[in-house]
Amino acid sequence: MKLSENLRTNQKVQLTSWKSPSDPSTGRFSAGVNTQNIPQGFIWKDGHPYWRTGPWNGQFFTGAHGWVLDYHRGYTLVYDKEEIVYSTFAYVNGLGLSKQFLDSQGNIKQLLWDDGKEDSEVVGFALANECDFYGTCGAFGSCYALSSPICSCLKGFEPKIVEEWNRGNWMSGCVRRTPLQCERVNNRSEGGGKADWFLKLEMIKVPDFAEWSYRTKDDCRKQCLENCSCVAYAYDTGIGCMSWSGNLIDLQKFSTGGLDIYIRLSYLEFVIIGAMAIPSTAYFFWRWMTKKRARKNRSRESLPSKNLNNVKLHELPTFSLEELAIATNNFHVANMLGRGGFGTVYKGKLHDGQEIAVKKLSRSSGQGLEEFMNEVFVISKLQHRNLVRLLGCCIEGEENMLVYEYMSNKSLDAIVFDPLNQKHLDWKKRFNIIEGISRGLLYLHRDSRLKIIHRDLKASNILLDEELNAKISDFGIARIFTGSENQANTKRVIGTYGYMSPEYAMHGFFSEKSDVFSFGVLLLEIVSGRKTTCFYDDQQYYLSLVGFAWKLWNNDNIMALVDPTIWDPCFQMEMLRCIHVGLLCVQELARDRPTMSTIISMLNSEILDLPTPKQPAFTERQFASNEEPAQLGEIKSSSCNVTITTVYAR
Repeated sequence: MKLSENLRTNQKVQLTSWKSPSDPSTGRFSAGVNTQNIPQGFIWKDGHPYWRTGPWNGQFFTGAHGWVLDYHRGYTLVYDKEEIVYSTFAYVNGLGLSKQFLDSQGNIKQLLWDDGKEDSEVVGFALANECDFYGTCGAFGSCYALSSPICSCLKGFEPKIVEEWNRGNWMSGCVRRTPLQCERVNNRSEGGGKADWFLKLEMIKVPDFAEWSYRTKDDCRKQCLENCSCVAYAYDTGIGCMSWSGNLIDLQKFSTGGLDIYIRLSYLEFVIIGAMAIPSTAYFFWRWMTKKRARKNRSRESLPSKNLNNVKLHELPTFSLEELAIATNNFHVANMLGRGGFGTVYKGKLHDGQEIAVKKLSRSSGQGLEEFMNEVFVISKLQHRNLVRLLGCCIEGEENMLVYEYMSNKSLDAIVFDPLNQKHLDWKKRFNIIEGISRGLLYLHRDSRLKIIHRDLKASNILLDEELNAKISDFGIARIFTGSENQANTKRVIGTYGYMSPEYAMHGFFSEKSDVFSFGVLLLEIVSGRKTTCFYDDQQYYLSLVGFAWKLWNNDNIMALVDPTIWDPCFQMEMLRCIHVGLLCVQELARDRPTMSTIISMLNSEILDLPTPKQPAFTERQFASNEEPAQLGEIKSSSCNVTITTVYAR
């Protein structure tokens, strides 16, 4: 693949999307390289930025975090003598044929040919989570996919419109709390003679609109400090000095990688932060000592420590590091099935031919170690046909790995949201998956010897075997309840934006009804083929998938939610029932949501008369009329002009 831009004529060669998976006419999305200042890759939607790679450092794009490393490093950027900039791609490490395309939903996907399967598979993609959408958190806002909420103002800044920010509308961004030195001097205000300072942020996708200059790191800092309009700077040996003089747009926090950026703050902020640090340090030291003493008497809320669970690990079959390295071809990128904040999953084959999935914990993730031990502790005690099966583990030196049965059809999200693959999941298969997930959850909540709340149920955590049977996976943050316990709370809210219930996301309260909420979102995703974290246009409102479904329900047009690729009038009532149950699961109040046993009875029509759903949580986000959110999703609609009449008993 070769993308180019002629610097003299401004002529460009770009990727363009189809209008839809079945319509090859020009779509709304295009992708290419912007060479102004520092080269960056972009996806544009209707000519507006939709996704950005971050600056080119001579080897790779520093903010393209959704791409696997070897793919990421397969790009080259060349300036030829005709003043034409070429961006070319060739897969490194000789991994064979590869292809890159821009789909109709605006995502660049990277395919690698598998000789064994005689088919290609997706090995990377541009947009991996909501933070990847351009400018999700507005000016001076930072997005971190593993936090809740995902957006926060930079230190020294506060939401521009507090009410909108609290509602989850972050596009208005943040504003500075205290003025910088130049403004203080001009206004003759407090601290006017005190110099500003810089706050270092690490592992960041640096903002758009960087200004480049050839300076050393020290000179870079100096020139920013001496320039009244400079609000931040960054330095990278492969790029040089970058500085910003306007709003900081499209910042993203990574768990690994990225660059360091230095944010200019007022001297008064230094005083405020320093004053807060002393009592905060004393407080946290006291908290640490208190927790340390209490930890010995706590076995539920604190996750089991590694030493405490060595006994439990001996109950599992163990694999040697050498054995797993051979099975995965030394953890080769071609065998990588997926990557999360706490590690990477690889496909492998043991010496006896058995295919396995190896979850390799990231060495730099302390939180991942807790999740690792928790997952061992929980899943080793469970056995159900709709839960993924743990085969064993490996703990050698700093390496911690779990070995699972291999799921040939990978995860649900890889199929149901893919325009090319979702058509292979007809309604019968989707309903079978829904039933499998519901049975697995019922087992966790009521039928196993432990009462377990999963807390992170989502499409990517539903694996599919060769017969497309659903298997619930990833028990890293699962919580065990005692026999009489029905609800708990935590200050450490972990999960996935879009699937978390309101009481958990906002107050840290969780129960089996939190999993029910996640199941309801998942059910609506399976029926519609749409992601919950994409948004659907409704004039000046931008609805989540739940809000979109609720609007269609109130307009007596709920069947418009069904994925048109699976529409079959023979299953109309079953589809309607699933949507109805999904809306009952996402009701705002936990007490209004049904239990999993009731849900299974509803899905199987053992309960004929379903209650009318009440207002769901997180239904809408409103924007000013002149704003267009970058994450606005394209609304699907069926091309079949069918009028549907639903008969209700009197």
